[in-house]
Amino acid sequence: MAASMRALVKDKAAEGIVMREVAVPEPGPNEVLVEVEKTAICGTDLHIYKWDDWSQRTIKPPLVIGHEFVGRISKLGTAVEGYELGERVSAEGHVVCGVCRNCKAGKQHLCPNTIGIGVNRDGAFAEYVTVPATNLWRIPDAIPSELAAFFDPFGNAAHCALQFDLIGEDVLITGAGPIGIIAAGICRHVGARHVVISDINDYRLQLARNMGASHTINVKHESIAGAVKGLGIDGFDIGLEMSGNANAFNDMLHSMFHGGRIAMLGLMPNGSGVDWDQVIFKGLQLHGIYGRRMYETWYKMTQMVLSGFPLQNTLTHHIPIDEFEHGFELMASGQCGKVVCDWSGQL
Repeated sequence: MAASMRALVKDKAAEGIVMREVAVPEPGPNEVLVEVEKTAICGTDLHIYKWDDWSQRTIKPPLVIGHEFVGRISKLGTAVEGYELGERVSAEGHVVCGVCRNCKAGKQHLCPNTIGIGVNRDGAFAEYVTVPATNLWRIPDAIPSELAAFFDPFGNAAHCALQFDLIGEDVLITGAGPIGIIAAGICRHVGARHVVISDINDYRLQLARNMGASHTINVKHESIAGAVKGLGIDGFDIGLEMSGNANAFNDMLHSMFHGGRIAMLGLMPNGSGVDWDQVIFKGLQLHGIYGRRMYETWYKMTQMVLSGFPLQNTLTHHIPIDEFEHGFELMASGQCGKVVCDWSGQL
């Protein structure tokens, strides 16, 4: 194995990232070294690229970014058991402490000591990445690597959408980013009646239709209230907030049926106002969503793909890693779904 490797590095406290030669990481006793085949660009990576307020508070350069990936095990830590060299794997992007109350109770997704791969430790936009063996997820042969590369955000969508019983329900999704698009497909896959999604991006609304959304709303031209009237319903049973936009969230609150349930994944700006009368007098349930359930969500999304879930409809660009700048430009433009970068040179 080469002593150095190529990696995308946030090298300084400014906009941009660079391709650099860095040392190949050495796995600790309970870690594995994965030779990366493909890495997907996440919204988090774009935040880091742009060096926005969140990034300035969170990221400590230099850092190898990236947490959505698939590859093959290249080296096992001395204490690792149950895995073999060459196995194709992805990995949970949240590294938990394993000793807090929630971890001990089997609720690792609620660990208050979570460390993010590609955020708080070096990540997977590299030829090699180290991850704890406990974070690995084996990828069945029937699932293409370009889809397995973005199982991490697929898991965000699955955790959010499957929080509630969806069978026969009317669902509103605010925000047609890649996770919202995938969530629309999941709602349709498991038996929701109406799946409505709102955004201002026609390109991504079309992707949501391709994934199974029954109705799309460009809020620049039409309203969620109008969709409620057009569908002939009294309001939505389930809301999935993916936008991080306070106006969209309040529109959702006004469009919910009494006793409705809302799962919130989008990050609201600090100080966002909420129409609490809608929450209280309608008896709405709000549930915050972070990450994925470890590892029940991973199991469910694997089985969904194996049983015909059209995850491939979300993948719009599959490019060589040397074109990473183009990939980030696509993400910034919004004229894409998921963008996957290939390290293997076999595109």
